[in-house]
Amino acid sequence: MENWLVINKKADFGALSEKFGISPLVARLIRNRDVVTEEEFEQYLSGDIRHLNDPHLLKDVDRLCAILKEKIEQQKKIQIIGDYDIDGVMATYILYEGISKAGGKVFSQIPHRMTDGYGINMHLIEQAKEQGIDTIVTCDNGIAAISEIAYAKEQGITVLVTDHHEIAFDEKDGEKQYIKSEADAIVNPKQPDCDYPFKGLCGAAVAWKVIQVLFELCRIPVEESYKFLENVAFATVGDVMDLVEENRILVKEGLKCIHKTQSPGMRALILQNNLTLENVNAYHFGFVLGPCINASGRLDTARKSLELFLEKDVEKAAAIARELVELNIQRKDMTAESVEIAKEQVEKECKQDKVLVVYLPDTHESLAGIIAGRIRETYHKPVFVLTDAEDGIKGSGRSIEEYSMYEELCKCKELLTKFGGHPMAAGLSLCRENLTAFKEKINAECKLLDEDFIPKIRIDIAMPVGYPDASLVRELNVLEPFGKGNTKPLFADKDLKVKRMVILGKNRNVLRLTLETVYGENISAVYFGDVEGFLNYYREKFGKEEVEAAFFGKNNKILIQIVYYPEINLYNGMENMQMVIRNYR
Repeated sequence: MENWLVINKKADFGALSEKFGISPLVARLIRNRDVVTEEEFEQYLSGDIRHLNDPHLLKDVDRLCAILKEKIEQQKKIQIIGDYDIDGVMATYILYEGISKAGGKVFSQIPHRMTDGYGINMHLIEQAKEQGIDTIVTCDNGIAAISEIAYAKEQGITVLVTDHHEIAFDEKDGEKQYIKSEADAIVNPKQPDCDYPFKGLCGAAVAWKVIQVLFELCRIPVEESYKFLENVAFATVGDVMDLVEENRILVKEGLKCIHKTQSPGMRALILQNNLTLENVNAYHFGFVLGPCINASGRLDTARKSLELFLEKDVEKAAAIARELVELNIQRKDMTAESVEIAKEQVEKECKQDKVLVVYLPDTHESLAGIIAGRIRETYHKPVFVLTDAEDGIKGSGRSIEEYSMYEELCKCKELLTKFGGHPMAAGLSLCRENLTAFKEKINAECKLLDEDFIPKIRIDIAMPVGYPDASLVRELNVLEPFGKGNTKPLFADKDLKVKRMVILGKNRNVLRLTLETVYGENISAVYFGDVEGFLNYYREKFGKEEVEAAFFGKNNKILIQIVYYPEINLYNGMENMQMVIRNYR
C-alpha cells in the first residue's frame, strides 16, 4: 500500500521563471521544496560561501575558541575525541588539522565501537589523564555525556564539546527541562538558547565553524579553512542530513572542492572505487564512498579511515583505501545475511507492533543501524535492531517521518543505560533483563495511527512520460545536489501500455520496458530493484499469461501507472531518453 500525493504548492511561477531565468516547471519544482521567498529562491539557485551563516552566532563558540587559543599558546596537550562514523571521522580530521595549523599540541582519539563504545567515556578519560591530557575536545558526541564530563572535570581536565545531536531533557508537567553538562563550553546549534539560525548542521560542519573562529583568533586567513569544505560536504551527505538551506550550500561548495581535490586520501578513495574526480556527486558520497569510511568503524577501527585522510604519501593512501573498499564488500555480505534473519523474526514475532524491536544476538553490533534501515524500508515502521554486547544489549534505530525516535526514547530512559540521536535515528544500550520491558513500553508510548504506516509518495507534477526531453533533464541539474530533504524530482503518468519487457543484469535486478502512451509514443523505461516483486504484482493484477506475452513483445492487457524521473542514458556514445521507474501500480 502506498499513498500517492501530488504536491500542489502555489506561487507565480511565470514571474519566478522570468526573474531567475528558469522554466516555470523548474520554478514549480523549487517551490515544492519549501523554497518560498525570492531571497530563498536566489539562495537555492546561486547560494555560495557568502550565504553561509556567521559562525559567531553559535552559542559558546567564542568562549570555546578563546579557551583553545589559550591552551595552544600554553602548549597544553589537547585531545580530540570523535566518533566512529563518517561524520565523526571528518569532524575529528577537521579539528585535528585545524588545531595543528594554529600551533596546537593536539592528539586524536576515535573510540573503538566494540571496546570503547560511543563517544567520550570513563575509559577514555582515564586514558587521557594518564597521558597528561589537559583539554578534551569532543566532536559529533558529548552533548549527552553528563556523568562522563562531570568525571573529567573532577580529574581537572578542561572539556570542550562540539556536537549536533539532540539535547537530553526531563519532562515535568508537560514541559521539557533540558539537561546540561559541566563542560567548559558547548557548541551545538540545537541548544535551546543558541541563536544560530540553522539547526541542521552535521558534527563536521559544527567542527568547521569552530575552526573558522579559531583561525580568526589566531590571525590565520579564514580562507584557509575552505580546504575542509570537501570533508564537511562528505559528512553532511554521509550522516544523512537534510540538504536544505546552509547544508545544500556546503555540499555544493564541497563538491566543487572534491572535483579538484589535492588530498591524497580523498583522491585514493575515489579512484579505488573506480570513479573520476570530476564526476563525483552527492550520490557517491552517500552510497559509494561514505560506506567505505563507515565500514572501518563497523568491522575494524575508524582510526584507519582517519589515517587515510591524514596520509600524505600517495601510495600509502592507495593501500589504505583498498583496504577500506575490501572491508565494505565484507560488510555488505554480512548485512545481507542479517537482514534476511531480521525479516524472518519480524514475520514470526512482531509484525503487528507499531514499533518493531528486533533482537539479533549473534549479529555484529556495528550492522544494527544498516539492518534497521532496511527493515524500516520493508515495513515502513520505526525499527530498533538490538544485538549482544559485552555489557548488555546495544542497538540502533531508524524511524519514519511521523515518529521522533529520540523523543520516544526519552520516555523509556529508565530502562536504558545510554541513548542519543536524532528524530530519524538513534543509538541505545540497555541491560538484557530490560529487553522485554523496553519492547512493551516503546510500543505502549507510541501514538502513531494506522495511516502513519502507509508510505507517502510525494509527486512533484503529474506529467506525461513523453514530455521530458534532454534539455529539460539538463535544466533539472540546477536542483542538485540531491539527497534527503532535496530529493530528485518525481513525476507520474498513467494508462501506459507495456509493449515489451526484458530482464538485464547478472543479478537479474534490472527490468527494461518499452511503454506506449495514450498518444501512441514509444517510451524507454527502466526499473531497478525487486524485479520479481514488480512482475508478481502485475501477474496478480492481469494474469501470468499477460506478463509472459509482454516478455515476447506480444499484445497484452497490462496498463500501468508509474512514478518516475527522466534521465539521459549514454550508451556507445549515443544519448537516449529513459524514464527511471521509482514506484508502480
